[in-house]
Amino acid sequence: MSEKKTEKKELTFEQALARLEEIVRALESGNVPLEDLIKLYDEGTALVKHCTEKLNAAEEKVRLLQIKDGVLTEGDFEEK
Repeated sequence: MSEKKTEKKELTFEQALARLEEIVRALESGNVPLEDLIKLYDEGTALVKHCTEKLNAAEEKVRLLQIKDGVLTEGDFEEK
């Protein structure tokens, strides 16, 4: 199981999101046995967490580097 966790940590945001979309399609199809459905659901929740962590890290980088009046400054992330 630790191998799966390592593999998820190595996934890019885009790879994790693509796998999550595959899982959603499989779950929505209604053709997944219950045992597999539970495994897919668990994998999906782990992928959501992984994607959230990646997005939070990107937001933090944006927060650190903002341009104000032509000068690169540190500041808070501003949502628009």
